[in-house]
Amino acid sequence: MLSEQLKEVFLKGKEPFTDILGQVQAKQGIKSALLMNRHIIIVGAPGIGKTTLAKNIAKLLPDIDIVEGCSYHCTPNNPVCPSCRQQKRHKTTKLEGSKRFIRIQGSPDLTVEDLLGDIDPIKALKFGPLSLEAFTPGKIFKANNGVLFFDELNRCPEKLQNALLQVLEERKATIGSYDVDFDVNFIFIGTMNPEDASTEKLSDVLLDRFDVICMDYPESIGIEKEIVVMKGRKTANVSDELLDLMAYFIRLLRQDEKLEKKPSVRASIGLYERAQSNALLNGRKNVQFDDIKEVLVSVLSHRIRLKPSVRYLQGIEDYIKEQFHKNVEASKWQSHAEEQETGDYR
Repeated sequence: MLSEQLKEVFLKGKEPFTDILGQVQAKQGIKSALLMNRHIIIVGAPGIGKTTLAKNIAKLLPDIDIVEGCSYHCTPNNPVCPSCRQQKRHKTTKLEGSKRFIRIQGSPDLTVEDLLGDIDPIKALKFGPLSLEAFTPGKIFKANNGVLFFDELNRCPEKLQNALLQVLEERKATIGSYDVDFDVNFIFIGTMNPEDASTEKLSDVLLDRFDVICMDYPESIGIEKEIVVMKGRKTANVSDELLDLMAYFIRLLRQDEKLEKKPSVRASIGLYERAQSNALLNGRKNVQFDDIKEVLVSVLSHRIRLKPSVRYLQGIEDYIKEQFHKNVEASKWQSHAEEQETGDYR
């Protein structure tokens, strides 16, 4: 089982999730759930690292010997796809864990056949409607011996949720009038954005098959700055004080009770990168205060949303400018604007 392969990594004492900064409680919860071979759903707002964390889990899986050329990652001693099950001898090749990460994007038009597979009518005529050869495996089989990452699970239709429930509970897949044995071995990681209202409700029966792990925005301004520097592109010099300013303003907006949609870490990275672009376009190697001010609306206007009670009284662009002026421009940060050229740049 994959949980046994991860057990040694988790019990070493060294933090295995190095691709994500902070998120201590979420990391602990994921390790605890995976040790018991539990399926998990990571719940959190966009841009906080849910996908990155799932990919990090796949990277921790050890290399395995798979049948050469098999897209379903069959091992020689446990073939699951029609092609490998028909062959008696198999050439093998090694495959690392990160290559066994399969992503499915939840959407209303995703079908059961997309996920599980379908009966090919041409092959059914040739080999018989109930033959293994007539079955074309779907994307879920590609996650064999790896991680199946189902992004935005609550955006998929109810019919697909029911099919998934059967797979997780009975290890069988019903496709039309056919029952297909489901011997695929994988770690299932789903995600949900609790703030997205345009989604399907997950049934209590399906949710009962998962453990829920919650992720939140970076715990401190220091961690947020580290993430921005680690993930953002660096083309110009940004002083530590200006980096503080950008992270401070984004975190201030997250606490704003007038906002129903909060800015993610991508907003912090966006300010960081776009401010550098402005500096370069103005012939400078050092970012200045005005470089940040000029990109605020472009970076933030679509990443935040005012509550209805505020939305009809003030536009989002004016609100961003007002908050920046009140909380940043008219405060101690402005005094730094004239000193940037001799600042300590990173």
